[in-house]
Amino acid sequence: MAVQPAAIQTICFKAHYLRAKRILDLTFTLLIAPLILLMGLLVAVCIKLDSKGPVFFRQKRIGQHGVEFEMLKFRSMYVNANQNLHQEKIVKYMRGERLSEENEAMAYKASNDPRITRVGRFIRKTSLDEIPQFWNVLRGQMALVGPRPPLPYEVEMYTRKEWARLSGRPGLTGTWQVHGRSRVTFQDMVEMDLAVVAAKVIRHSG
Repeated sequence: MAVQPAAIQTICFKAHYLRAKRILDLTFTLLIAPLILLMGLLVAVCIKLDSKGPVFFRQKRIGQHGVEFEMLKFRSMYVNANQNLHQEKIVKYMRGERLSEENEAMAYKASNDPRITRVGRFIRKTSLDEIPQFWNVLRGQMALVGPRPPLPYEVEMYTRKEWARLSGRPGLTGTWQVHGRSRVTFQDMVEMDLAVVAAKVIRHSG
């Protein structure tokens, strides 16, 4: 399933660049596979001991060219947690609205969210909840580096310019995560992602 806007702005990459990037993603992932499996097993055990429910959290995300896929994460919330709160915060975040009167007003991830388990707080803070996404990388749905994959309702709000974020595979990490993660405004995140995409096109053009 793919999300199709009225007008799409996309950026094209050279075929040899895409092949090289894919080979690099696969090689790195396979090299660290033993470490991933060990860390993943430890996290899974902690999750099962901490709260009832499945180890994995599966969520529909939008990938390259608007194609929907199922992204994996380690579960960090209690089962049947209300997702409406997160959607409301995401919408405000995209609109640039203040979420609170604190210094971290632009953060869309609540620091004291009661829906998050004890283990969930730790694996979110350390990004260990992202480990299962290496499976998405192996399947070709994600890359190691790239824009974070948005939720379907986020893409419904995208402008033509913002759609360019979906020109390549979404990534486990990217520029905006390094420069502040959820403390970065939505527009700053878009600009960072597009700057990286533009640099790749220039570097591999000709």
